[in-house]
Amino acid sequence: MNGISIYVLQSAYDCGVLCILGETREIVGGISKVELTGSQILMECLLEQDVDTVFGYPGGAIMPVYDALYSYSDKIKHVLTAHEQGASHAADGYARSSGRVGVCLATSGPGATNLVTGIATAHMDSSPVVFITCNVNEPLIGRDSFQEVDIVGIAMPITKCAYLVRDVDNLADIVREAFAIARGGRPGPVLIDIMRNVTLDTADYTPLPREEHPASGRLGALIRRASHDLKAPEPNVEDVDHLIDMIADAKKPLVICGGGVVRGRADAEFKTFVERIDSPVAITIMGGGGFPGRNPLTTGMIGMHGTQASNHAVDRCDLLIAVGCRFSDRVGLQFATFAQNAKIVQIDIDRSEIDKNVKTDHHIIGDAKKVLALLNEKVPQYKHPEWKKEVFSFPAETEYDDSDDTLTPKQVLTSIAEILPDDTIVSTDVGQHQMWAIQHFRFDYPGQLLTSGGFGAMGFGLGAAIGAKAANPDKVVLHITGDGSFRMNSHEMATEEHYKLPVITCILNNGTLGMVRQWQHLIFDERYSQTTLDRGPDFVSLANAYGLPGRRVTNVEELESALSEAVQSKTGFVIDCAIDSDEMARPMISAGSHITNFLLD
Repeated sequence: MNGISIYVLQSAYDCGVLCILGETREIVGGISKVELTGSQILMECLLEQDVDTVFGYPGGAIMPVYDALYSYSDKIKHVLTAHEQGASHAADGYARSSGRVGVCLATSGPGATNLVTGIATAHMDSSPVVFITCNVNEPLIGRDSFQEVDIVGIAMPITKCAYLVRDVDNLADIVREAFAIARGGRPGPVLIDIMRNVTLDTADYTPLPREEHPASGRLGALIRRASHDLKAPEPNVEDVDHLIDMIADAKKPLVICGGGVVRGRADAEFKTFVERIDSPVAITIMGGGGFPGRNPLTTGMIGMHGTQASNHAVDRCDLLIAVGCRFSDRVGLQFATFAQNAKIVQIDIDRSEIDKNVKTDHHIIGDAKKVLALLNEKVPQYKHPEWKKEVFSFPAETEYDDSDDTLTPKQVLTSIAEILPDDTIVSTDVGQHQMWAIQHFRFDYPGQLLTSGGFGAMGFGLGAAIGAKAANPDKVVLHITGDGSFRMNSHEMATEEHYKLPVITCILNNGTLGMVRQWQHLIFDERYSQTTLDRGPDFVSLANAYGLPGRRVTNVEELESALSEAVQSKTGFVIDCAIDSDEMARPMISAGSHITNFLLD
């Protein structure tokens, strides 16, 4: 074997047989220390983290890593996407739907920069993804070498931590630390950029079980760090007790379910809490699945496209408790008058979010799951029938008209809800279809809704659906998109077809950039500048070109037939739904307006 020996070692982290290449140096604690290349060390560290699937696209600088991956293909599955951005969204969808850390690989230069939208998306929505890139050889750094870019500098503002690995002896510690940071505290993306020469250099490697990894690596003081802690701060008991007193005094409580409930998998504790205090629950876009959408306490989405029940409840409550919610401008809208009649309480894992947008009267810093568990130990049962009657005198759902002439968003989404299983994972892109999907579907568990809430990245949905299907092969995965969004990353149908991932894509095709057109109609005097998409492709023909079946539907009967066919299909399936270009996402409040100042209701 060209002087390279094969050793079979007992893995400390897998209770099985670990096959690695290298030269045995010494025995440390019963585990063989071996000399491996940086690329092999990277593979072993991924196995330490229980990584079974990675998404990526190879290139020159990262070739040694892919060469090592070839020898690990029985342990780590690689999904080759059509574009690096698709890989970034797939790793994100994998992470959101499974609760595990997603992994994405890309080469230097354009390969790395093609990840930026995906990194920013994961950052804004607190999704734990480790992005691994390789850069040029160290002697070429700073010389404007072929496909050289400072991806660490680019990624610093949109990651929890960004590493440049210049020494193979530090690689294992950095990888272990990166995963700990990605999943620890408030989750988020981490970037590891490895010099190409480091992937070829050799160093001693000793397997280390994940539970024995240090809370932080040895290099923490030397490498740029984000302000987020590896561990969530422990909730202050006095702060919890103060909130219990506030709840006792409240006559009109309202609770907001934010993305922190979903990321922290705190849905059971959250449900117990709100049912204990008998409070209506408004749900942010990122909070979808944190509280059952079919629960009678649900008032629906809150904010710019929120329901009348949610937004009026915010305006009329006397105690507002926001759990894992950062009060973004799409929720808080006019910060100065938000919940103006209430005492505002914010529960968040990240101290920097407190009072950033909306000034609070009280806050608790800590993991939502822990904080809610403490509250549930002490909060008695309350009843607020009159308050609930007042809140639900306003509609908690948006009513859309049916039509005999053309499909409406309501007809499309109602048919989908009736035919697909209740536990279907739903990914969306960004625009009107995103709002319609969140309004009409009922998300019941964390990871069921995958959407780019904070960054609003068109093209997110198909990659995320691919990642979700890879992580959840036994669940139906539905991709809801618009014709504008689908154009962005439709080439990932090649990935669907090759890996036989039966994702159902449903395009709400109105021949326009619908959300922008809606604003142009309402605010810009119907000057439809560059929003009309009167051009190809024919999406069904495009799907066929990628080897996928597709149907164009214009009425409910055709839609239901196509859905039934798609469910039974063992491949990806595209349904192109023709809807009217003048359909609008309602309700709607213009940016910066008071939360009950509906432009459309």
